[in-house]
Amino acid sequence: MKNVFIIGSKGIPAKYGGYETFVEYLTARKINKDIKYHVACLAKDNNEFEHNGARCFNVKVPNIGAAKAVYYDIYALKSIIKYVKENDIKDAIVLILACRIGIVFRKYVRKLHALGVEVIVNPDGHEWKRSKWPWIIKKYWKYSERRMIKYTDRIICDSVNIEKYIHEEYGKYNPKTSFVAYGSDVVELKKNTELFKSWAEKFDLKSDEYYLVVGRFVPENNYEMMIKGYMASNTKKPLVLITNVEKNKFYERLLKSTQFDKDPRVKFVGTVYDQALLQEIRYNAFAYIHGHSVGGTNPSLLEGLACTDLSMLFDVSFNREVGGDTALYFDSAESFTKLIEDSEKLSKEEIAKYAKASSQRIKDNYSWESICSKYEERFYE
Repeated sequence: MKNVFIIGSKGIPAKYGGYETFVEYLTARKINKDIKYHVACLAKDNNEFEHNGARCFNVKVPNIGAAKAVYYDIYALKSIIKYVKENDIKDAIVLILACRIGIVFRKYVRKLHALGVEVIVNPDGHEWKRSKWPWIIKKYWKYSERRMIKYTDRIICDSVNIEKYIHEEYGKYNPKTSFVAYGSDVVELKKNTELFKSWAEKFDLKSDEYYLVVGRFVPENNYEMMIKGYMASNTKKPLVLITNVEKNKFYERLLKSTQFDKDPRVKFVGTVYDQALLQEIRYNAFAYIHGHSVGGTNPSLLEGLACTDLSMLFDVSFNREVGGDTALYFDSAESFTKLIEDSEKLSKEEIAKYAKASSQRIKDNYSWESICSKYEERFYE
């Protein structure tokens, strides 16, 4: 039995977030019966439970702000080391999601190696580039990334461009990398189900008559660019933003620079944690808009390509890598305005071609069955 311990996500059952969704599917779609998953879950206690056949162990950490995630990973590693010792486990891997614990990483790698445990890191995207962090936190993220790339046994990158970056930036460490993307399902849905209509009526929305944005409410997701570009267009289709709006400095700056509150077409509708409903909201949209500028294979981008007829993506290498020629691209507020107006001139046949091509791209390259199989292969390398 190969024991695979996963830390770095908030845990499963998944509610929201890329890493949580990834762990949910990795455990639910397990192929090899000789793999036993152990998943760390951020919680208010230290209990254990089972989900998707995985042993889920809660990790309680103090509420200490931005450092909470670092302590969470460290406490999870301590729990794993204790569990491996007490149960005399001989064949184990620790998969760490994100590069948060560089400051203590070498110490814990040595402890795990002493127990015969291999360490794999999935570095995610360029966390040190995110504008939400003050400069000192950005500096720590970069330092932590370097330390974890240097001392880990192997690295699994969710993007070809991230893998390329690892080798260009940290080539002197001879990193052992492989590429495995995130996944998505292409599900046959029906338009205007009762579930969708019940939600849509609250915001005066109609099927195929709105643009959709789904993502965290952070500057690097280009909300200002998208809202300005949208407001300058002559479309009558509302812009629906599903995000965790926090009335912070970014919100105040965005409100001042765009004055979106004066345009009734712009609709911030809060978050949607019901995955079935969120899938239907994507499916009923006229177009999905992806403004993310930092990261690798973004889960919300995969879902957009899988579910929505048209996808409009911010033009960076990560998004091009995923969308290819099955999506439309913008790189400024002005080009986004033009993209909106041009898209509404497309015929139903042209839109159907984009829908078919993007769904096929997901099936060919990002199916969860394929992604889970590749991860299991990596565990046995």
